Amino acid sequence: MNGAVNLPLDESELSFTASGNSLVRRSILPSGVRILTESVPGSRSATVGYWVAVGSRDELPANYGSTHFLEHLLFKGTATRTALDIAVSFDSVGGEHNAMTAKEYTCYYAKVQDRDVPMAVDVLTDMLTSSLLDPDEFETERGVILEELAMADDDPADVAGERFFEAVLGDHPLGRPIGGSPDTILSATRDAVIAHYRLNYRPQDLVITVAGAIDHDALVRRVTAALEGAGWDLERPGTPVDRRSGSGAEIVRGSALRTVSRPIEQANIMLGVPGIVATDDRRSHLSVLNSILGGGMSSRLFQEVRERRGLAYSVYSFGSSYSDAGLFGLYAGCSPAKSAQVAELMHAEFHRLANGGVSDDEVRRAVGQLSGASALALEDSDTRMSRLGKSEITMGEFVDLDETLRRLARVTPDHVRSLAADLVARPLSIAAVGTVDESAFASIV
Repeated sequence: MNGAVNLPLDESELSFTASGNSLVRRSILPSGVRILTESVPGSRSATVGYWVAVGSRDELPANYGSTHFLEHLLFKGTATRTALDIAVSFDSVGGEHNAMTAKEYTCYYAKVQDRDVPMAVDVLTDMLTSSLLDPDEFETERGVILEELAMADDDPADVAGERFFEAVLGDHPLGRPIGGSPDTILSATRDAVIAHYRLNYRPQDLVITVAGAIDHDALVRRVTAALEGAGWDLERPGTPVDRRSGSGAEIVRGSALRTVSRPIEQANIMLGVPGIVATDDRRSHLSVLNSILGGGMSSRLFQEVRERRGLAYSVYSFGSSYSDAGLFGLYAGCSPAKSAQVAELMHAEFHRLANGGVSDDEVRRAVGQLSGASALALEDSDTRMSRLGKSEITMGEFVDLDETLRRLARVTPDHVRSLAADLVARPLSIAAVGTVDESAFASIV
């Protein structure tokens, strides 16, 4: 493979060889169901993912939290399997199964030995197509989700992250919490969740990705049989749902500063700005920028805040990119008495990157770090399965390891400085949780 491979929605069959001699294939069934596989030489296991391109951002005010609620409910039983049956199916073969609700998609997945892939396909298909959404289980799971939200609310870093997204992205749907809030979960109705299920879990919405020890043709046959057995009409013509627009949305900052008072030992501080969209050509530049600023123990933030001054144990930078918006942030956990100093140091390092630029040596180290991390991550079939799903749902192209390394190798100090200058010119927001006072950040915001 030489360069990225486009994934047009009107091409029913694709096949190409990626780095490491893995074979990538895609089939689009007449109904619009998309099936992608990456067969990896020497693998003895595979990760299976069932994706639906609907996430928390797609919810209406009347059903906030429905996507996450539904993810829980699909594990609670079908007409032919109880919740225990589903769990036993994977536990009895040493497999793993779980799900994730994100802001722009939901994925149900399992990792099993190669011989157990047919079982994984059958169980995941049954869950996704034939969940009972039982009224009693609905109420039971409401309690489970409330406990999950309470657990997250006990984690000050999680709270800071939620407030940070709200501050940076404002009223954009990406600024909302993925799991909803206790109020929205308490007010959720089974009818609203069922309506959400019927609207978004259809053949044209479904993307199935499998990576590892897999035979594509055998998988397509198994998926087809399982979906038809569940009552889906796969011969009825349909086209895959369009991908989201990659045009950047207009972001109006929610607030410059949000603080949450908590009687805890550390202040959890996040500061940052709107970032770049997932399909931005500068995403490799952002990866290098993030590595230099706060992506490891040799990064500027780690060296300045932790190593030289001893002001924090955890300090780093991060980026999140979505179809039409993004966010770039810096995080530190420190003594409340040091929160003003730490925030000012992070802010200064961010600006120094834009105004002073970076050296060739810093770029070289960052590219080396990212290249190695990319290669190591692909030793895991979970990563490969996820790459297939995001390529199909969000990116519209498949980028293998060789192309990733080529793109990283082309990044220059000028690329990093230019992107940093673009980012620091955007509206800054700060979120802080702990025994902190808003006046500590007055010099920054």
